Amino acid sequence: MSEQAERAGRRGRAARTEKRRGAEAGASIPYISRNLPLLNILSDEGAEVIEANADRLLAEIGLEFRDDPETLKIWKDAGADVDGERVRFPKGMLQELVKTAPAQFTQHARNPARNVEIGGNNTVFAPVYGPPFVTDLDRGRRYGTIEDFRNFVKLAYASPWLHHSGGTVCEPVDLPVNKRHFDMVYSHLKYSDKPFMGSVTAPERAEDSVAMARLVFGDQFVDENCVMIQLINANSPLVYDATMLGALKVYAAANQACIVSPFILAGAMSPVTVAGTLAQVLAEALAGCALTQLVRPGAPVVFGAFVSSISMQSGAPTFGSPEGTLLLNGAAKLARRAGLPFRSGGSFTASKTPDAQSAQESTQTIMATLLSGVNFALHAAGWLEGGLCSSYEKFVMDADQLGMMHVLAKGIDLSQEAQAMDALAEVGPGGHFLGAAHTQRNFETAFYRSAIADNNSYEQWSSDGGLDAGMRANQRWKQMLASYEAPPLDPAVDEALIAFMARRKAEFPDSNI
Repeated sequence: MSEQAERAGRRGRAARTEKRRGAEAGASIPYISRNLPLLNILSDEGAEVIEANADRLLAEIGLEFRDDPETLKIWKDAGADVDGERVRFPKGMLQELVKTAPAQFTQHARNPARNVEIGGNNTVFAPVYGPPFVTDLDRGRRYGTIEDFRNFVKLAYASPWLHHSGGTVCEPVDLPVNKRHFDMVYSHLKYSDKPFMGSVTAPERAEDSVAMARLVFGDQFVDENCVMIQLINANSPLVYDATMLGALKVYAAANQACIVSPFILAGAMSPVTVAGTLAQVLAEALAGCALTQLVRPGAPVVFGAFVSSISMQSGAPTFGSPEGTLLLNGAAKLARRAGLPFRSGGSFTASKTPDAQSAQESTQTIMATLLSGVNFALHAAGWLEGGLCSSYEKFVMDADQLGMMHVLAKGIDLSQEAQAMDALAEVGPGGHFLGAAHTQRNFETAFYRSAIADNNSYEQWSSDGGLDAGMRANQRWKQMLASYEAPPLDPAVDEALIAFMARRKAEFPDSNI
């Protein structure tokens, strides 16, 4: 056999093994149930200080709810002090309102085996959300298209380490702004059977998302169960706009989950201190979460916090910083004290390429995400350039890191098999464990096996082409797309979705607004 054929054979065997291991992992780990103690950096006394400051902020300064008279009336009827668009809240009002929200809930997937539990001791990983650009090593940085969107949905579906299909995995700018939500929601339903997110860019687009979900799950099931989760951002500092409020009310009324998440770059959109920023986060998140309960008591809602810092020299966003970890961890504790599931974290980086900087910053954030007890981690794979770009290579590199988080989250196995006393007795002093019966029983699953890293000798690495991590990731995502197989979708449901989209698209002209 030639050297080239031998190398090809090795790669083929490795790919088959990885595919089998990945399928097994995906089937057995639909989401993470953490077996690790929570890291609490913020003390109970410290949390009480933050909560008192948030109460003062809410009562004395308040929040603005802009261009939405209906929401202002809801607050006034509930007992808040409404002065124009400024709303102030009596102490404890919002904390009391959120008590009707569930501390944990199920988001149902098209495939029930893919359902996820959001809250409690669970962590759900979802892909990158929102970038207008995409990049890969072959074609470079460019605007995203619906083809890119579908590709990222397929990659998220194919990865055993992502539990969720996500939402706007990239912006398909080749489609009209006012109609692209149809194709985006359809892509999640067609090319994946994992849970997904609906559109929030206008109330009517939220209504369309709910209507499409009803075609798949049925009207009654949607009314009684969560089948979608969506991202509602506060316009920090201390403002909610009509677009976000409109989408929030549509989804809450339909009993679908909202992630109410202040979007804060500390130093620009909040104070430069961790304590000051946490008080603002708590105030903004509680206001949005409480509003969902006024719309429909018991509707699922998630306390969210997208918080990082900026460079005080340039004003550019920074990620993977120690302050970011402190903010994430502190907000997680505040959410638990409020009795709500928590969203934060991911695999953030300001780097423009999937390089050492991106690996360092993303690892800092994803480790903090797991150890802080985040329940829903958006942006867990594919984030690049401060969220402006979805990267094919980084998507699979991040997913590889998520696999490691799954193993870490299990903690230390203390079963009889894991204690390995029979192996120690068999080998004894001076021996080796490679041929031990215990090793033979467990070698396939003993350690996490990276799909990206190269652990061979220099000579072997050079013989295989001398590829760096980015080049190996480039091969990886192409292999995943080449071997992708779509999950089954009832043809009648598919036809109903296509007919609904065609009818709705014909009802109004294309627009990029």
